[in-house]
Amino acid sequence: MKITDGDGRTCKQRGEWAELCFMARATDRGFNVSKPHGDSASYDVGVEDNGRFTRVQVKSTTFRRKGSFTCNIVGPKRQRYASGKLDFFAVYLVPIDVWYIIPFEIVEGNLSLNLTPRKGHKFFQYMEGWNLLRGKEERKKRAAGGNQTAWR
Repeated sequence: MKITDGDGRTCKQRGEWAELCFMARATDRGFNVSKPHGDSASYDVGVEDNGRFTRVQVKSTTFRRKGSFTCNIVGPKRQRYASGKLDFFAVYLVPIDVWYIIPFEIVEGNLSLNLTPRKGHKFFQYMEGWNLLRGKEERKKRAAGGNQTAWR
């Protein structure tokens, strides 16, 4: 029996769709993206910026309760992701078209995240945080030059 979400897609199909959405959005922001061959890599998408390569695990959710979205950040068989295997989670809140770019070490060990897209929330600083994929030196350089393209 295949488990589907509300629009009839299986969880795997929605995950593949979310990965494509992430790659399109990242490319629009000037990143180079790559997809590992097959399903055995520990990450979904590779993101390259000025020679810096980061591994991103893409997640998405449509589940909302009282203004907050819940998203599971576990792998197959509800296993936690191992340290050193990926650098970021990219979480897509599908109904409101918002991305969270969250460093792995911030949520390491969690099974799920509760994301409330408003100022003051615990993960607010990671909402549309595409600049985090650029690395510290590149973010400093862009900030010094007044270039705001990281936040497009």
